Amino acid sequence: MTHTIALHHQVSGPEQGVPLVILHGLFGSADNWRSHAKQWQEQRRVVVVDLRNHGRSPHAATMTYAAMAEDVVALLDRLGIERCDLLGHSMGGKVAISVARLQPQRLASLIVADIAPIAYDHGHEDIFEAMRQVERDAPESRKQADAAMATHVETPAIRMFLATNLERGDDGVMRWRVGLDEIEAAYADIAAEPAGEDRYSGPTLVVRGSRSDYVDDALLSQVKAVLPEAQVVTLDAGHWLHAEAPEAFHEAVDEFLAERDQGEG
Repeated sequence: MTHTIALHHQVSGPEQGVPLVILHGLFGSADNWRSHAKQWQEQRRVVVVDLRNHGRSPHAATMTYAAMAEDVVALLDRLGIERCDLLGHSMGGKVAISVARLQPQRLASLIVADIAPIAYDHGHEDIFEAMRQVERDAPESRKQADAAMATHVETPAIRMFLATNLERGDDGVMRWRVGLDEIEAAYADIAAEPAGEDRYSGPTLVVRGSRSDYVDDALLSQVKAVLPEAQVVTLDAGHWLHAEAPEAFHEAVDEFLAERDQGEG
C-alpha cells in the first residue's frame, strides 16, 4: 500500500443526503469548481478536492491512479463519508473511475467529465514548456507570466487556466504552487489508464464535449466495456466543458443526480 496524502478540500452544503465529491483535472484545483459548488451546495453536501501535487495539497513523487484513488478513499474515511456521488474531470475522471473499480461500495454513482478509461498517447509538452518559461523568467506580475507562457501556448484561455496555479512569493516573484517537477516526472502514469481490473456497474454519467477528441465515438465501446451502465451526454463544448458550457453541464449532472436520488428513494 502506498503512502496516502492528506488532501486539501472544501466542504459546503447540508449534511444530510449523499455528498457530491468533485475531482479536478490536470493543472486544475478545487478553486476551478467554486461556481458549480456554490450552486450544488444549495441542495446537497459538496466536497471539492485538491488532488496530490495540485492546489493546496501536498506534493508527492508518485502519481499512479491507484495511489490517487487511495488518497480520495482516505479523505472519505476522514470525513466519515460511507458513500458519495463522485464526479471527476479529465485526470480527475480517471481517479474517479479508479475509485469506482477498486472500491465500488463507496459510490452511489459515478460522473465522468470528458475522459475515457484508456491510456492516451498525446502529451502536454507545450504546457510544460510554457510553465518552465515562467520559472525561467521569474515574472513579478500576471501580465509578465502570461507573456512568458505565450511563447509556447497561443490560446489565451489555456494560459488563463494555467495562471490560476500562480502565487506570489515573499520576494514578489510569481511561482507555481503545483508540483510541476513531480507532475512532469510522473506524466506517463497520468496518461495511463485508470487503476483496477473490474467493471463498474453502478449508475454512471459520462459527459463529453463535441469539440473535444478525448471521448469521440470510436471510444464509446471502450467506455461501455468498463462502465456498462454509462449514460453518455454530449455538450457543445471542448475539453473544459464545465467552464465552456457551465449551464448545460450543470443541467446534465442535476438530471442524472435527480434520477439517482429517485433510485435511492
